[in-house]
Amino acid sequence: MDYSQTHKHHYTSHLIIILLVASFLLGALLLAPMDALGQLLASITILIFISLCSKEARHTQKYQNLFRVLALILAIALSVRYLLWRGIYTLTYSDVLSMIAVWLLFGAEIYAGITSVLGAIVNAFPLSRPLLTLEGMDKSTLPSVDVMIPSYNEDEEILEVTIRAAQMLDYPKDKLYIHLLDDGGTDQKINAENPVSAASAKQRRQDLQALCSRLGVTYHTREKNEFAKAGNVNSAIQNTTGDLIVILDADHVPTSDFLDRTVPWMLKNEKVFLVQTPHFMANPDPVERNYFSAFTRMPSENDMFYGTIQKGLDYWGSSFFCGSAALMRRKHLDLVGGISGESITEDAETALDLHKMGYESVYVDRPMVSGLAPETFDAFIQQRMRWAQGMTQILLLKKPFKAEGLKWYQRVGYMSSIMFWLFPFARIIFLLMPLAYLVFGLQVYHASLLEIFAFTMPHVIATYMISTMLFGRTRWPLVSELYEILQCAFTLNALVKVFLKPRAPSFVVTPKGESLEKTFVSPLSNVFYWLILVVLIALCSGIYKFITQPITRELTVVVMLWNVFNLILLLSVLSVLLERKQVRSQARLPATNSVVIKAENGQAWVGDLVDMSLGGARLRLKGEGAYVPQGAILTSWSHALSKNVHIPINVLHYDSKSKMLRVRFIPTTSEQENEVIAFSLCDSLRWLSFQRRRTRPISYWFGAKHVLKVGLKPALLHMLVLMGKFADKLGVLPKSVKENK
Repeated sequence: MDYSQTHKHHYTSHLIIILLVASFLLGALLLAPMDALGQLLASITILIFISLCSKEARHTQKYQNLFRVLALILAIALSVRYLLWRGIYTLTYSDVLSMIAVWLLFGAEIYAGITSVLGAIVNAFPLSRPLLTLEGMDKSTLPSVDVMIPSYNEDEEILEVTIRAAQMLDYPKDKLYIHLLDDGGTDQKINAENPVSAASAKQRRQDLQALCSRLGVTYHTREKNEFAKAGNVNSAIQNTTGDLIVILDADHVPTSDFLDRTVPWMLKNEKVFLVQTPHFMANPDPVERNYFSAFTRMPSENDMFYGTIQKGLDYWGSSFFCGSAALMRRKHLDLVGGISGESITEDAETALDLHKMGYESVYVDRPMVSGLAPETFDAFIQQRMRWAQGMTQILLLKKPFKAEGLKWYQRVGYMSSIMFWLFPFARIIFLLMPLAYLVFGLQVYHASLLEIFAFTMPHVIATYMISTMLFGRTRWPLVSELYEILQCAFTLNALVKVFLKPRAPSFVVTPKGESLEKTFVSPLSNVFYWLILVVLIALCSGIYKFITQPITRELTVVVMLWNVFNLILLLSVLSVLLERKQVRSQARLPATNSVVIKAENGQAWVGDLVDMSLGGARLRLKGEGAYVPQGAILTSWSHALSKNVHIPINVLHYDSKSKMLRVRFIPTTSEQENEVIAFSLCDSLRWLSFQRRRTRPISYWFGAKHVLKVGLKPALLHMLVLMGKFADKLGVLPKSVKENK
């Protein structure tokens, strides 16, 4: 018997055993009555099988889906068993306040259980589509494409980079039309009552018209700022005729192969209304920059959604429009009146409307658009509040859970995406509920220590094991908890407003390209200081309760551990709130291109890039080190342009010991500006390589240890800042300190 047959026989035998044991365990777990000790033994056995299935799902290709499904079913069974036990045996109370606390906590647990089940279904079979290309096709038969770049208040420099990149798309130029949609220079804006605002809008219109004229693209504006981005795009749609429409945010720079990789899906299937691609962020968001300082080593928040969840949604026919980096079919948009504008998440709403009509979406998992993440925590929160409010509006106004035209699995997909954004309600309850027991003595969780080990802990462990199996490459342990804690206090208030008035929220543009000239504490920090104070009070009360009430010590210890976990997470997020100074105007990302540097006198040096941005690069020279003159020409192969580029540079610094050279790009002609943009931002292979580099599996304990290690240090800095503010108010701050402030 050869190796392949042995390997196949090996897995077949294991699968038969796993299926038989899983069937027995599921039946016993859900149907058989057990005491706490029996449940504990059964749970341990099931956790072992979940661990084995998760491991096999990561290491075998042939039976990967089967092992994933088995692990998911076993984990869901544990969670269902836990919630049944909670609902039947533990919801006891003796007063009204305890009743409220008990049901709030149980409601939060039910919410978490529902979202876990929906997420497990959505992500059970992530779809990896083949990479299509236009190569070999008759270019004369290709559809015409309108590239639309909506803008509101972005800098002209940001817009110019995006426009130039769009002009370099690998597509027949006679079928490619670029449009800048200026919503900051509308008639309404330039005729505003405030003369300063009116003058600013008028100047913006003139500047952007001049930019479009210089670059040879079409400028659009409109009469009124109605329906925000959706209205802006719809106004342009009415004045253009392209068969297909590309929508790019103002800061979203496309790679040269964007249309080459997306248009084929439109040609392949006439029912496809959308081809969505990932939003690749070329700079870290505040969490990645302030907390981890590991942008090039740790998967970003986007990697989890675009690298895993969208692929899962795509399998179930419910991948949706994300506002940018997408190709859409005009005739399908015309059927629903263009981009939908009933909610402030017009993108997902538009996809829902067209999915209901039976049209299809495609998700191409290749980073072909690089954008800018919010630079400050304030901007980050604004963006997340808009997403949370918009998805909740879709839930209330569109009701996708019963929408006619959607398949059951599409309803699951949309409800999974929407339900996630209700997390602030549950997260706040999980944060503050220990306070109810430790401080106010409310009986929020009626169970013995053995029962907690038998029912609660297996449910929690299984949840983390499944999360690691599904998102192990794209999300490190505890990072989701940190993101939720950072957002929950602000988005909770925003969500309450939506539930009270579903049509009230208005579209708020996320600030981009902000500068951070100094390190400072975020003005949004106060709410976290109060939360930490409350949790510390609960901890002190718990210690007192443990000493004075020996009868309830078991439960007190459990709730105190829960409270300590919350405290550690709250202390960890303080590092995000310390806005660190950002020296560079653009983030440098890894690059490996070979380069040649030539001076005017004919001398040449060979080297390899280490990292690069739109403004410059860092490279390591080969051979014997030598003085490189201030001005020279950098030559390298540009995959985006399929030719060598020649970029003038200025040398910033040279380290003869490490042979590391830092240079600044100084293009002097329009062609050279295009070459810099193409070389640094328009190569999807570079983004793909970078993405794969940081999306690697790690152990749960490694990830958790790293998160806690880097998160607790800045707590001291916050204490010093608070002490300084307090001393300043009392008038005892030394003069030298005041001057430094």
